[in-house]
Amino acid sequence: MNLRPGLTASASFDVTDADTAIALGSGLVPVLATPRLLAWYEAVTIQAVAAGLDEGRTSVGSRVQLDHLRATPVGGRLTVNAQLIHLDGRLLRFEVTALDESAAVVAHGQITRVVVDRERFLARLGSSGGSPH
Repeated sequence: MNLRPGLTASASFDVTDADTAIALGSGLVPVLATPRLLAWYEAVTIQAVAAGLDEGRTSVGSRVQLDHLRATPVGGRLTVNAQLIHLDGRLLRFEVTALDESAAVVAHGQITRVVVDRERFLARLGSSGGSPH
């Protein structure tokens, strides 16, 4: 692993009807849904460390703390940023922010991910997940 605190990534997203609380079932208003925002945050955290992970390794989400402060309507554009702020063995902690077109903070928080061997992680699902039959 070639990771260090300070690694960053950023991406911009346009809010569409498919991104709303109504579409995702998380509310009854046509504004950006918190679950979609979280998915965008996760994507950017993965992007921040992708080049530093050894082949066959990935990271999985383990903890989220998210404050969604402002509504974003359909047609709005957000810039989502992630910075790796803490590294402890396989544990990665990111500071995440989302800014609207006026640079106002729409949301912020922290996401913790854990580095895993992809094949071993998936193999454990086969032996412990799914139906008992």
